[in-house]
Amino acid sequence: MRKNKRVLSVGLAAMLGVCAAGCAISNGDAPKDPFVPETVGSYEAEEAAFTGNVAAVTNPGLEGFSGTGYVEGFRDDEDTCTFLVSIAEDGFYDLNFVSASNGGEKHNYVAVDGEQMGTVFIEETGFTDSVLNRVYLAAGEHEISLKKYWGYISLDRLEILTSEPIDEAIYQVTAGLSNPNASEETKRLYSYLLDIYGEKFLSGQNCDTGQYGKEFQVIKEATGKTPAVLGLDFIEYTPSRVENGSSSKAVEYAINFWECGGIVTFCWHWNAPSKYLTGQWYSGFYKEYTNIDLAKIMNGEDQEGYELLLADIDAIAVQLQRLEDAGVPILWRPLHEAGGGWFWWGASGPEAYKQLYILMHDKLTNEYGLDNLIWIWNGQDAEWYPGDEYVDIISEDIYPGERVYTSQAASYFNAATNCSTEYKMVYMSENGCLFDPDLALRDGAMWGMWCTWGGEFVAQNGAFFNLSEQYTEESMMKHVYEHEAVITLDDLPDFSTYEIRKELK
Repeated sequence: MRKNKRVLSVGLAAMLGVCAAGCAISNGDAPKDPFVPETVGSYEAEEAAFTGNVAAVTNPGLEGFSGTGYVEGFRDDEDTCTFLVSIAEDGFYDLNFVSASNGGEKHNYVAVDGEQMGTVFIEETGFTDSVLNRVYLAAGEHEISLKKYWGYISLDRLEILTSEPIDEAIYQVTAGLSNPNASEETKRLYSYLLDIYGEKFLSGQNCDTGQYGKEFQVIKEATGKTPAVLGLDFIEYTPSRVENGSSSKAVEYAINFWECGGIVTFCWHWNAPSKYLTGQWYSGFYKEYTNIDLAKIMNGEDQEGYELLLADIDAIAVQLQRLEDAGVPILWRPLHEAGGGWFWWGASGPEAYKQLYILMHDKLTNEYGLDNLIWIWNGQDAEWYPGDEYVDIISEDIYPGERVYTSQAASYFNAATNCSTEYKMVYMSENGCLFDPDLALRDGAMWGMWCTWGGEFVAQNGAFFNLSEQYTEESMMKHVYEHEAVITLDDLPDFSTYEIRKELK
């Protein structure tokens, strides 16, 4: 269900310190001299190696290219242009694929030596910059490839430039909680998250059946460790699923894990109200199985739909209240992956989505007075950002393929830090394979948490709890869970006595 994730780069905007929505990034009190990148190499696309339909254009129709022309033919999945480049010194470099869109916005994959590094974006129809930032390249020769994702571009050349150093201020988070009336338990947890951010990684695992479920058990058997964070889902509490006989013990699992010293995060695969289901009822969170129009609901054209959504939020508020009554703070990630467009809450565009997100924040915080929520925004695209006052943590969901252990800094971590006008923590709220902490430390991609999705990403199908190595090999899993920068359940403090930071008091 979770294999085909699409996370989009904000491209050159991230390099310039501006999010895609146009919000300037705070960089401290004192102005700094602007960083001027140095071009260390330029490679013409028509002189590169081609795979599939990619080929040099024989009669160039576009103007503004360098060299003798450009290449096109990014139409099928394996269509690729590969540059052989030479790097003089180990370091971080920006990869600028000077290109033009053949119509509309386009995103395409970038790989270095066969390993996917992220995506680049272009929508201009004339040749312009399309940049993947801060890719680590060791001295020597490398193959750098641009491969069809959405395709349909004209590619002129690859420029390699020195990267701007990371501003360490991104880890000096001073933002308070979006709910100033947060409970003491919530403030203690948030204080801990702030204290470790930039230095440690919280290990997390989604497991529908709680800490004694198969995903947790195979990790324990393979590594001797238990993840610090349990990921759960409110999906089965949704009214349209309850109407079809669904039930859940997720709240009980959450309370039990918190009482055992762990941290709990919840998402909500929000099944649309029954009125809007057009296909399989159990797939009613996907847009193709519904006819719900969120834009009409939020602009007042569909008042019944508005009331139905409020009733669904009411149902989940009951479960959140149970957790608050038990003293359990929650890393709360509603309306996730909206920018991808595959869920109904993202199918009507960013404005309707932001209205719904703000409505939910207001209703749960002010009407219900739920003070146990730390709000994680997971819109996956800065255009969908609802505003700093509604967000505590920014997160990305990343599924780069099988056994890809890179830090995912270039397209994802760096872009996420630029969505807010103030520095907020950045988490990896879903992932397929684990990243290597050594590479994340090297790249300055200090994800505050990862939380691997369940099923085949960790455990084999079948009656026995066996580790699946399809996405993460056992040796890498051991390396990750035994790493000194990784926090597991046994490393967590006593949250009943953890000191609240003075700015939260």
